[in-house]
Amino acid sequence: MVRGDDIYPLQEVNLALGGFICEALNNGHTLKPVIWAGASPSAHVRERAYERIVDEIVSAARTKEFDAIYLDLHGAMVVEHTDDGEGELLSRLRSIIGPQVPLIASLDLHANVTQRMLENADGLVAYRTYPHVDMAETGRKAARLLQRLVQTEGKIHRAWRRLPFLIPLNAMCTLLEPARSAYDRLKEAEHGNVWSLSFAPGFPAADFPECGPVLWGYGTDQEQLDERINQIYAGLTEDESAWGVEFLTPEAAVGEAIRLSADGKQTIVISDTQDNPGAGGDSDTTGILRELIAQRARGAALGLMYDPAAAKAAHEAGIGKTIALTLGGRSGVHGDSPLSADFEVEHLSDGKCILEGPMMTGTKVSLGLVACLKIDGIRIVVSSIKVQMLDRNLYRAGGVQPEDMRILVNKSSVHFRADFDPISTTTLVAKSPGPVIADPSELPWKALAEGMRTRPCGPTFRRL
Repeated sequence: MVRGDDIYPLQEVNLALGGFICEALNNGHTLKPVIWAGASPSAHVRERAYERIVDEIVSAARTKEFDAIYLDLHGAMVVEHTDDGEGELLSRLRSIIGPQVPLIASLDLHANVTQRMLENADGLVAYRTYPHVDMAETGRKAARLLQRLVQTEGKIHRAWRRLPFLIPLNAMCTLLEPARSAYDRLKEAEHGNVWSLSFAPGFPAADFPECGPVLWGYGTDQEQLDERINQIYAGLTEDESAWGVEFLTPEAAVGEAIRLSADGKQTIVISDTQDNPGAGGDSDTTGILRELIAQRARGAALGLMYDPAAAKAAHEAGIGKTIALTLGGRSGVHGDSPLSADFEVEHLSDGKCILEGPMMTGTKVSLGLVACLKIDGIRIVVSSIKVQMLDRNLYRAGGVQPEDMRILVNKSSVHFRADFDPISTTTLVAKSPGPVIADPSELPWKALAEGMRTRPCGPTFRRL
């Protein structure tokens, strides 16, 4: 969390805020930075934390004069006292600044866009890539849209439509179909009187009525805007089954990875998708690790395993020592448990590194104490802070060179692809026991919108 002028260094990072700052300054605007904060997905945001940060934003709007306001939001925040964290913030700001001051925000591709968000913002612009390699570019787009809003006389129109089914996270990857073509169509339709188009497939783990995919846009011709939104909507929904995902069991994924990497010339990546800390996981389940051991995998590494106690014990023992540990498995997930075994301490570090992959380029990361533990030739990079495996340098922080591995097990769903696809020949998605349920139809929904399908072509939600 940073405030005031301490926000400016973020313009060097691939974040929406960074892109907005660069574009606004290049156009000669004066900025008055207030506050920026971020956290990994988890349970509900605590009311105290939300009110503390929102109060700083709202107080700035109340006590200072702004020609326009920009917010770098995620879009799927659920708070202890409100399901629509961003909609509540935008509503509070609008009540202070009135209808004349432009209010614009950038959103994550996984935003659960609500009617309240759309009605209180003059413009919302979402990422178009997953992995999110266009965060800074989205900020620049938001700045350009804001510029047009300020300079244009007359009414700016909005159109939006909600899709009738939830989409699994793994199906949202824009490196693959159907998401890749969906965003290509968005880009092709954005011209002339249609200024901006966005599609947020949503974050399918928030139990409230407006969870799910939304398509929206802005322009100066309502009829033309409606027509293009409807055309894109038809393309998104014409083959609903294409948004489905087939998952492998841990046994099948490891077996296939061993088979494909047998010649030693290929790197196979297994996504441990249900333990993704970037989607609320704990990054400590042991299901796929157990399979690597059981099937005697060679040249395999797993990361990141979150276990501060194990990392501390390794540092106390020292490199080259063999120590008895009970590793991971503390999430309390049915079907998962800690792994008790002897591990060799192969590498130790302070966990400080700079990400160099395409997604979070330039971001400084601290993993706390890090250790590389080895068991039966399998390397496990253990961290003291939860971080999604989205950059090869996170392996290197544990002394593992990912390019030299035959098999990499990444605790991530999709973001890792930005930096790992260039070195991997095949990516396998495994559904091992974990807290991040990959198939949204398996979640215990209670408040979803009546009639929403809980997965593509899947069961329809009905309230009891």
